[in-house]
Amino acid sequence: MAKITLDKIRHSYSAELMRAGDWALKEMDVTWSDGGAYALLGPSGCGKTTLLNIISGLLIPTEGRVLFDDVDVTDLPSDQRHIAQVFQFPVVYDTMTVYDNLAFPLRNRGMPADKIRERVHEIAQMLDLQGSLKRRASGLTADGKQKISLGRGLVRPDVNVIMFDEPLTVIDPHLKWLLRSKLKELHQQVGATMIYVTHDQTEALTFADKVVVMHEGVVVQIGTPVELFERPNHTFVGHFIGSPGMNLLACDLREGKPTIDGHPLEVSAPFTPPDTGVQLQIGIRPEFVKLSREGLAVDIVKVNDVGRYRIVEARYQRQAIKLVVPEDEAIPADRAHILFDPAHTHLYADHWILT
Repeated sequence: MAKITLDKIRHSYSAELMRAGDWALKEMDVTWSDGGAYALLGPSGCGKTTLLNIISGLLIPTEGRVLFDDVDVTDLPSDQRHIAQVFQFPVVYDTMTVYDNLAFPLRNRGMPADKIRERVHEIAQMLDLQGSLKRRASGLTADGKQKISLGRGLVRPDVNVIMFDEPLTVIDPHLKWLLRSKLKELHQQVGATMIYVTHDQTEALTFADKVVVMHEGVVVQIGTPVELFERPNHTFVGHFIGSPGMNLLACDLREGKPTIDGHPLEVSAPFTPPDTGVQLQIGIRPEFVKLSREGLAVDIVKVNDVGRYRIVEARYQRQAIKLVVPEDEAIPADRAHILFDPAHTHLYADHWILT
């Protein structure tokens, strides 16, 4: 295992760098701790795969350095970085048995047969594959083949990092939940540094100890699932994580206090007033907006019952506001008042949280 450091990394696929938009990855400094379980989360096109390829050595960054345990490996080829990678689609040898698939990486490295047997059975037990070791891989289901891919990533004892690139995309939803739980269990057992790349927030938040959120080539926040939910550093994090996402409401400052059309609001922390000309927004998650007898007067637009709670869609003038309301709480038919929980109300300037 290794600590992985990305030192002032930037990358572009364009030969001529004229604009900020030419950079697929904008400058970033990221450290992945030895033995950590990380998720790299973001929508398609945000730079996740580019970043993964730079770590694995398939791409040399335009600028910056990649370090494994503080050793510069920026120009080191993939086969010398001791990386294991599990891809979106299972990579297995169909004509081989499950045992031979798992043993293949070890045989290539000249490991003694008795050590190979011991290691293969150890990994097979972790993945519930012991009963399938003599079967050909061609006869397995998609999730069975993906288990082999996971096993091939885990079987080598010399890897610095195991990277998972959307590994559960082709898996049945129920089996996806089981494999996700198994991955979490495997990390606790083997203690390897793991980076899980996905656009699915559920996968990211259930697997990782820390989530790295990317948006338009920028790492906008690194934090625990609780930190990302309760204090998004960027409005994209608030929008992308959570269902429904964070409410974002245009506001202004009056006498140093955020206001919405003259209604002053308390926010979660003291802040330094920003420069003039920036876009100011209040951000608050629907879970922290409450129906009340006072506060902002809103129109009730729609109520969606999702079982354990209801999602209320309200409108204040032209601004939409969503609330999560308990199943047993009464909801007015057309007009209501709402209050924001000050401890979870944040102020953003040009999309970044003010501190």
